[in-house]
Parts: sequence; structure tokens; C-alpha cells
Amino acid sequence: MNESEPPRVATGTSAGGVVVVVTCEHGGNEVPADLAHLFESEAGRLKGHLGYDAGALEMARAFAAAFAAPLFFSTVTRQVVDGNRSPGHKKLFSRVTKQLQKGVRHDILARHYQPLRRETLAAVSAVRAAGHTVVHLSSHSFVPVFKGQVRTMDIGLLYDPGREGERRLCQAWKRGIEAARPDLRVRRNAPYRGVSDGHVTALRRRFPYGYLGIELEVNQRFFLEDRPAFEALLDLLPRTFAATLASRAFDGKDAASSMS
Repeated sequence: MNESEPPRVATGTSAGGVVVVVTCEHGGNEVPADLAHLFESEAGRLKGHLGYDAGALEMARAFAAAFAAPLFFSTVTRQVVDGNRSPGHKKLFSRVTKQLQKGVRHDILARHYQPLRRETLAAVSAVRAAGHTVVHLSSHSFVPVFKGQVRTMDIGLLYDPGREGERRLCQAWKRGIEAARPDLRVRRNAPYRGVSDGHVTALRRRFPYGYLGIELEVNQRFFLEDRPAFEALLDLLPRTFAATLASRAFDGKDAASSMS
């Protein structure tokens, strides 16, 4: 789905002279009506992290509002198709949908996967064609306890260490968050690797220059257990991101506006 005007070229200092594009690949746990019969015994999986990223879409909307940015998202559960996995990936379809006939899977991709990818690519392509840098913020969240172990972090900033602009941006953003809120535990490339398969990773291959792809991971404990704390993050994270972009901390050869 798309909540946006056509992408505009942002030149204000609040966005550091770049265009911000926001996505949320795991924004909901909806099951299309024609597939509901397949998930009658899957209610438990759909309600939890296996169904969606709790709080991620609300965070994405906060970023989109802060930057007047286009927002592309999916509210169909990843148990139908995972919008953050590439075609052919073993986890693109769940244990339920991977058993479906090839034609049915192709239909699922056409209706519930390709629109988000296609619209995001079109937005990024339009900005790059105008010679401007795109900062793509992909909103996600992670469970507080994984395999019995409490995760001792609050915010994760995922990026490709080999891309100078992304590395500088996340280093500076981490410092900005921690300066504003020393109590928050911010880590880079955790709880997942920034170069793992995903929507951002696919776009990096398409745009070696002028594209910075950052995945934001927020601990779900804020959304699920402490609403005031989560609302504070809805303000803090876009605000510190804007300050980081305005500082031009991301300047690097991969972030240059050059089309070469």
C-alpha cells in the first residue's frame, strides 16, 4: 500500500538536502479472504512476531509525517508472503503458503508482494533520475526475548558497513540518539546483520550511488508494554534522524548525488 503524494525533492536543512523514502514490510498480520481457510489453526502465529512487526507501521508513519515522505507498506502477514525477502528466498513463503500450487503463489506475489516493491523502486528511481540522494528508512521491530534470552538493547540501526555513507549516517545517528537519551541502548547491525537478504539489500544492488538504505529495529517491549515510552520514541527517533541528516554526516562516495 502507498500513503504518499508523488515523491518530492526535499531541499530543506531538516532533511539534509536529501529525499527520505519510508517503507514498512511487516506492517500487519492480515490474511486475504481467499486464503483465510489456510490459516484457521494459525491464530497464535499471526498474533505474534511470526505474523508481523508490532509497532513498526506506527513508527513508519511517524517518520513519513516528520519528513513529508512517501510511505510504502504492507499489512498482509509475512505468513502469506514476506515482503522483506527476495524472490527465491527459502523464507519468502511460510510453511503454509510454500505448499500451494505455483500459480497460486504467483498470484500471491502479484497481489501482496510486488506492489510495495514496484512502488518503492519507482519512487527511488524518480529521485535518483533527478540527481538527488535518497535515504530509505525501512521500519521494523524485534522481540524482547529470543530463544529464552533477554535482548539487552533497545534500538538497532542496520546498514552495510561497506557503504561509507550508510556507515557514517548510522554512527552519527547512534550518537545523536544517545546524546538525547543516554538511557537507551543503541547498537549497530544488531539484532540482525545489515547485509542480510531484504528490501534494502535489493535496492542497494540497483543503486550503487545516491542511495542509503537503513533498517530501523525497535524493541517491541516499548510498543507492547510501555505506551508512553513508545510515544516518546515516535518523537525522538525522527527528530534525531532529521538532525543527523541536516549535519550531512552521511556524505561519502556512495551517497554522492553524482549519477556516474
